[in-house]
Amino acid sequence: MLQFLASIASLLPCAVQAPEAQTDSPPTGLLTNLEGASDGYVLFAPLRSGSIYLLDEHGQTAHEWKHGVPPITAYLKDNGNVLLASRIDANPTFFGGGLGGRITEYDWNGNQVWEYVLSDAERSLHHDLEILPNGNLLAIAWEHLSAAEAIALGRDPRFVDEKGWWPDVVLELRPLPKSGAEIVWEWRAHDHLVQDFDRTKANWGSAANQPGRIDVNGDHRDQPPMTEEERRRVAEELRKLRELGYAGGDEEEQHEPGADAPRERRGDFLHINSIHYMPEHDLIALSTPHLHELWILDHSTTTEEARGSKGGRWGKGGELLYRWGNPRTYGCGGKSDQQLFYQHQPDWIPPGFPGAGNILVFNNGARRGEVEYSSVDEIVLPFDPRKGFLRESGKAFLPAAPVWSYTAPNKPDFFSFFISGAQRLANGNTFICSGKQGRFFEVTPKGEIVWEYRNPHGGEIPVSAGNAAPPPKGPSPVESTSCFRATKLPPDHPGLARLRAPQPAEASAGK
Repeated sequence: MLQFLASIASLLPCAVQAPEAQTDSPPTGLLTNLEGASDGYVLFAPLRSGSIYLLDEHGQTAHEWKHGVPPITAYLKDNGNVLLASRIDANPTFFGGGLGGRITEYDWNGNQVWEYVLSDAERSLHHDLEILPNGNLLAIAWEHLSAAEAIALGRDPRFVDEKGWWPDVVLELRPLPKSGAEIVWEWRAHDHLVQDFDRTKANWGSAANQPGRIDVNGDHRDQPPMTEEERRRVAEELRKLRELGYAGGDEEEQHEPGADAPRERRGDFLHINSIHYMPEHDLIALSTPHLHELWILDHSTTTEEARGSKGGRWGKGGELLYRWGNPRTYGCGGKSDQQLFYQHQPDWIPPGFPGAGNILVFNNGARRGEVEYSSVDEIVLPFDPRKGFLRESGKAFLPAAPVWSYTAPNKPDFFSFFISGAQRLANGNTFICSGKQGRFFEVTPKGEIVWEYRNPHGGEIPVSAGNAAPPPKGPSPVESTSCFRATKLPPDHPGLARLRAPQPAEASAGK
């Protein structure tokens, strides 16, 4: 139970209720549509809905795919099919926020045309996926290591649960006809660790001297043990998350939450929650909210090179090429230098868009300070196409601060402590999904809201999906309309060709 609770602890805000002012029944549907808003369609899959929706600029449903499984996120392919990441609760090892296990492809009419399942005692898909230009997929998975293996890698035994440890892996999948996939490339976090806890164990060294490596104990440095009140709050909040379908089950849930264990005794070490690809330089961006960092990897490596520190386009194998958001994780800063707070969706801004080559990230803001609020931050990467990512020895990776940020005029009015995302649009506006509320809105570079929609869909997936849980007590952090991600698609997206094609009645009228 405590491992399950601790795995979600850093996801939760300091208070049960977000400070965002809300009414009992906030308005839903299209709220704002002003001049300056971009044309296009919004694709989203509410966490408690059995459908994927495609929304037009007037707030009307342009298309719907019915699936009936507990969803996470969806992506539209160029051929008009959608890929859906969804949750399989019956996993013998893994549980918690973002649990996945399955990727399914549906055609335009909602027929299943492909599926891949990775959900067993050793590995499970979770959170996000990315479609590569060659048709392959990048996916995130947990990989189980035993408690003994974790300790042998330098993990402090006080912070190892007896059930084991789950460092993340990144998989490149080549879909096979009808079902299944071949893993053609992989990167494993546990190949790139460093620790200064036990010099007799593997990975002994200094994180400050090896910034391309991941501190084995980085998720619990400088953090006090949980108080009894914190344990009770985390247990209650996590129970509500499970009942509303966001987190998977734990067979030991009935254990009392007050036993003596720190928040960091969790299997889910990094909780990588998003993945994005930059084809121009064959790079992968990841988000690890437990370390409050975004990372960049070299995808040009072979799998063997990705396990080491040599090879690939930038010569560093599978080591981190760049990291940003919390420099104390590699010994180059303190708590005051932290800039990311349980962030989601660090994505590159595409070529030809304002800010091209920069990264846009949804900075959730949980435990940001006395007043919690979210922001969308744009950072300029210190990247040279010939030399790679630049950094002065012994100093934190730049930039020192975002080049652009969006916050609400009254900052706490915009706050989603988990899920959520943002993307830059071709006209320079930024599209934002405040996931907790199921709120989608578009802002100009000056921060003016020119389009806003609040999701009315969701609730048909039972609150006990995959669980045998009692009804929730009190307000839940997950709303029936909450969305992990929403994406705005331009009108000329190849996958929307069916919307642009004349319908039979229109074709007849034109003859």
